[in-house]
Amino acid sequence: MDSPGTNAPPTDTPGTAPGLPAPGIGTPAELGDFLRTRRARLQPEDVGLVSYGARRRVPGLRREELAQLAGVSAAYYTRLEQGQSHNASEGVLEALARALRLTADERAYLLALARPGQRRRRPAVRHEKARPGVLQLLRALDGVPALVLGPRFEVLAWNRLGHALIAGHLDPASPDRPLDRPNTQRLLFLDPHTRELFPDRDTEIRRAVSALRVAAGERPDDPQLATLIGELTMKSEEFAALWSWHGVRNCAFGTKRFHHPLVGELELEFEMMQTPDGSGQRVQMFTAADGSPSEAALRLLAAEHGPHLRVLETERP
Repeated sequence: MDSPGTNAPPTDTPGTAPGLPAPGIGTPAELGDFLRTRRARLQPEDVGLVSYGARRRVPGLRREELAQLAGVSAAYYTRLEQGQSHNASEGVLEALARALRLTADERAYLLALARPGQRRRRPAVRHEKARPGVLQLLRALDGVPALVLGPRFEVLAWNRLGHALIAGHLDPASPDRPLDRPNTQRLLFLDPHTRELFPDRDTEIRRAVSALRVAAGERPDDPQLATLIGELTMKSEEFAALWSWHGVRNCAFGTKRFHHPLVGELELEFEMMQTPDGSGQRVQMFTAADGSPSEAALRLLAAEHGPHLRVLETERP
């Protein structure tokens, strides 16, 4: 889950140049870019084709080679990659997914991009709010850093230790204010404190952008999500380069290393649990191995921020 694997972009990342706005989420251009980047990462020998040593002008498979592997005509595949063919059949999409050796997350993303007619109506702009039961869960997680994330990675609530671990430099009540809520993606790319918080920054930013791609595939007509992506693309060259590579991975669990300004080095396991109400909200929790230095560091951090952890959310009357 933590390994960047084939989602890591090459040095000469194709696609949108850094500093330019990202294409609209779920547009034909976005589908074409995704297919091109997945095609570029495969070599003929990876899929059993013979290249005969001829010099190749472009990295990866040629269009006609991929079309041959997927059992479609080169002309049809070219139209699909150029955004000129809409509503490809499920059989064609599945064949392309197999030929491109897509992961389960990448396959789901391909299907979402290729089926614009099945999108939901553009959602109204609204401010998310964590359910009372989820907030109660945070209160019960004594000694466990935890936060509730909305579908756009905005922090809806956190307990005291979650705030201390992730963003102790911010106002602890900021999740209460919809227009001032922290966003973990924005913090990672634009906040100097968060930049110093993760020593494995390359791994962390690849994982973050891959997870944002999953969210974009699930919510292609979300204006707030599009605004976030546009902002990050304009303000962060790191983000723009990674976004253009179209890495897709649903990072629901794994390991994170922290260099915390108060307690030093920590290595924590995280779990991202989806709430069952279909809202797209998730509860993220961090734990340390029993008896480890990281467990001791978490206890020290809890002591520094008071003996009783509470949910920093004004849900009570």
